[in-house]
Order: sequence, then C-alpha cells, then structure tokens
Amino acid sequence: MSSRRRVVIVGNGEVAAGAAAEIDAADLVIRFNDSRSMGAGGNRTDVVAVCNTGRPARAMLGSAEWRKSPAVAAASEIWSVRDPRKFEALRAPLAVSHPELDDFCDDYTDQFTVFCQAVGKRHVVIDQSLHESVDAALAEHDPGSYVVPSSGMIVIAEAMARYPDDDIAITGFSHTGWEEHPFAAEKRLVNAYVSLGRLRRLADKTLFSASQGD
Repeated sequence: MSSRRRVVIVGNGEVAAGAAAEIDAADLVIRFNDSRSMGAGGNRTDVVAVCNTGRPARAMLGSAEWRKSPAVAAASEIWSVRDPRKFEALRAPLAVSHPELDDFCDDYTDQFTVFCQAVGKRHVVIDQSLHESVDAALAEHDPGSYVVPSSGMIVIAEAMARYPDDDIAITGFSHTGWEEHPFAAEKRLVNAYVSLGRLRRLADKTLFSASQGD
C-alpha cells in the first residue's frame, strides 16, 4: 500500500465539478482566508492559510464570524503566508512605488499567534526564504512588474517543500484577481509543476465559483 498522503489545496476560485468527495477524502486539506470554498468545495479543513498583513488580516481578526467559522473551527493549523521580516523590508520601497498601499505591510502575525494559542491551534509563519524562492521561480515565466506573489502561489510552494513525497492536488485557482499579483506568470509556473508531476489539478469543469483569485 502506498504511504503517500493526499493533500488538496482549495483556492477561493472555481472548484472542480464533483471535487467535494475527493477533497473530503484527502489526508490534508488547505483553504484560504474566509474559506468561501466550503460546502460545494467539500468541508474538510486541516489548515487555513491567512494573509496576515494589511486589511485582510485586520478584517479576519476583527470578525467573530471568521473566528467561529466552520473552516477555522475545524483547522488544526493556521498558516500565516507573509513573513513579517519580508513585509517590513517592503514597506519603504512600496511607500515610493505604491503609496496607496500604505497599510499593506501592517503586520498582524502576533495577533494570529495569540488567537491560535487561545483556541489550541498551531500557528505556522511561512519563512521569507520561501517567498524569495517563489520570486526566483516566477522570474523564469515573464512576470513583469508586481508587488508580491499571491497567497495561493506561496502556499502551493510551501506544500511542495513541506510534503515532497505526497500527492498534492489543487482546485479553486483561477489565476486572476488583484493586478499586483503576477497571475499570468503564476499560471505558467503551476502548469510547469503539473507537467513535471509535482502537482496535479482536479478536473477543470466548474461546479462552484466563490471569487476570483487568492
């Protein structure tokens, strides 16, 4: 019998038709932020990956609904996708290039740590070295100018690094959204990983669309 675990990363975009059963049968399921994929995209949740800086972090931490949501309640781990050191280093250059993003680097990592301690969850902060390795990988796929990779791309890379011998599948990734994420290059990079057998996509037929991108 194979010892490979089945890991499914479920974005908040289009979820493959009929994927709910496969998602719920996985050994590890990772969702994002407010986990809008829950329900039609299955219910199992082991990890909720959060954007731990800026407005998304503030909104989640300030929301009793998020704190008590089924996905967060079910998860044993919360992954903060933004290393505070990386984003503090970005603050000054962004103040020049993107002054409208004045709160983009505001860090809420400690507050997520406190929340996790209070509810008995493990808090993982994805290291800045992973972010930098994603930047390097994207550089080979004509990313153009961008601010940071998407949370989804960071989590895909973290999962591949953390679980190198496991079967990792993704769904709910439309590779569209905020214009300061390099989504076209991310799609090309993910397709390269799929062609190499490092990732697989669940079936493409759409069952559910929660939003665009992550």
